Amino acid sequence: MPTYRIVVTEHTRSPKAGNFLEKLGSYNPKTKERILNTERIKYWLSVGAKASGTMHNMLVSASIVQGKKVNVLPRKSPPKAEAAPESSAPAAVPAEAPAEVPAETPASPEVAEAKQE
Repeated sequence: MPTYRIVVTEHTRSPKAGNFLEKLGSYNPKTKERILNTERIKYWLSVGAKASGTMHNMLVSASIVQGKKVNVLPRKSPPKAEAAPESSAPAAVPAEAPAEVPAETPASPEVAEAKQE
C-alpha cells in the first residue's frame, strides 16, 4: 500500500535520500487518511518554510492554512503550428542587425553630437 511521508527538508537536500529535518505526518492516497502534526506544521511555516504546491493544497483542504488552492498540473505547451511563425520572425531580425550596427556606431561622443544636430 502506498504511503507518503510529510517532511521538512532543506532546499539543497533531497527528501528521497532520507535527508530531512523533521517528519510532520503521513498520507495514504488509497484510503485518503492524513496524519498531520498541525502544531509543528504551523511552526515551520511561521519560520519561513514553504510548502510544495501539492502540500499547500492538502493544508488548505485540512484547514491548517487559509487561502486558495494552487494549480499543480503542468501547463500545456502551445501548438507547434502557432510557434513556428513566431520563432522564424525573430531569427531573421538579429541576422540583419549586426551588419547595420557597426556602420551607425559613432567612434566618439563628439561624432554622436554632430549627427544629432
